[in-house]
Amino acid sequence: MVADRGWWTWANLVTAIRLALIPVFLWLLFGTGHRALAAWLLGALGATDWVDGYLARRLHQVSAVGKVIDPVADRILVMVGLLGVAAAGGVPWWFALITLARELIVSLMTLLLAALGAARIDVLWWGKVSTFALMTTFPLFLLSSNDHHVALAAWQQVGRDLCWVVGVAGLALSWVVLASYVRPALSALRQGRAARRIL
Repeated sequence: MVADRGWWTWANLVTAIRLALIPVFLWLLFGTGHRALAAWLLGALGATDWVDGYLARRLHQVSAVGKVIDPVADRILVMVGLLGVAAAGGVPWWFALITLARELIVSLMTLLLAALGAARIDVLWWGKVSTFALMTTFPLFLLSSNDHHVALAAWQQVGRDLCWVVGVAGLALSWVVLASYVRPALSALRQGRAARRIL
């Protein structure tokens, strides 16, 4: 059995840094108007969502704290990112709100299962694919949009068309994956209850 390493791990430090950079993203986007820098930062934060988990496994620094704050950080990043991009006019509100609704359902389901003592559910591979697609799409939507109704450059229009293809596919897949979690969630709930009865 792997010992719990507590708060002070490299993995948790990476998670903390990612969380600390979220206000920087908002400041760049709304405080300075540097839309491109904000987009690149959001993209970097999304692209590094695997780093903390990798470090925890690689350095044998798995912790109960990390298992909680890592997914929480990912959810916060997704929600703040998509709301920020929508508020800046980078993506229509309907697209952001449908994505947000899915994230809220996942968060509430996770909290409910934990409160009911369910066993841990492994993340589905397609879930990671859909999350990656959306975390790629929103920074690109921001990068391929302009403030104050400035006309888009040719490369921005091409990028925007590509965003819609990847974004709609990722969003549809994320809802399919959400439905796929129902059966594993019920199974995890039964396992958790059975384990408590044994104890």
